[in-house]
Amino acid sequence: MTGGERSSDVRADGAAHDGAAHDGTAYDGAAYDRRWAATGAVLAGLAVALGAFGAHALEPLLSEARLATFDTAVRYQAHHALALLLVSVLPRPVRAAAPWLLAGTVLFSGSLYLIVALDVSAFGAVAPLGGVLLITGWAIAAWRLLRG
Repeated sequence: MTGGERSSDVRADGAAHDGAAHDGTAYDGAAYDRRWAATGAVLAGLAVALGAFGAHALEPLLSEARLATFDTAVRYQAHHALALLLVSVLPRPVRAAAPWLLAGTVLFSGSLYLIVALDVSAFGAVAPLGGVLLITGWAIAAWRLLRG
């Protein structure tokens, strides 16, 4: 350490940093965001559980069309759960895509789950809004990655 640094200004590898907390928020733009990583992990775990539920419990109860709807909801949830995990480790500007990906997943997959659970096709009108939010999230990620 040099004379002006406090012990909290030095990382475990001996390099100085700006003194921000090590709580999963980026102090140098490279650390991951624990909240988005945890959200992605929870959504992924739920997708596995819902997929198993659909394959074992719902298959004998649902029409082939409703089962396909449920499968689409699970698939999009799983893919975007992994996307949230990925975004959580990318540089901070790219993480601006995370809320859009989460909201899009909730609206898109959620509306499909409601169609299956309640047998009300009207919830299908919400799915395109979720899709637009997902596309917006991916566009934000791409833009922020290209801008560096």
